[in-house]
Amino acid sequence: MTNDEVVVALASLVGCEYTSAMKAEITGLTGRARVVGPMDVSTMEYDESRIHVVAGGNGVITGFRFG
Repeated sequence: MTNDEVVVALASLVGCEYTSAMKAEITGLTGRARVVGPMDVSTMEYDESRIHVVAGGNGVITGFRFG
């Protein structure tokens, strides 16, 4: 699944409140094991397949980025 396809697959999650259970849901929808939540610590290593969940201060998902 390309990153563009991932964005489409996860579009329904934008606007939802992020919870730790969403990692498993994102992995299930995309087949990608590396999912980083908005408050999670991650390495500086660049990994095109890693999904970063972007959320506002209120914890609502605003989008996703990769790397």
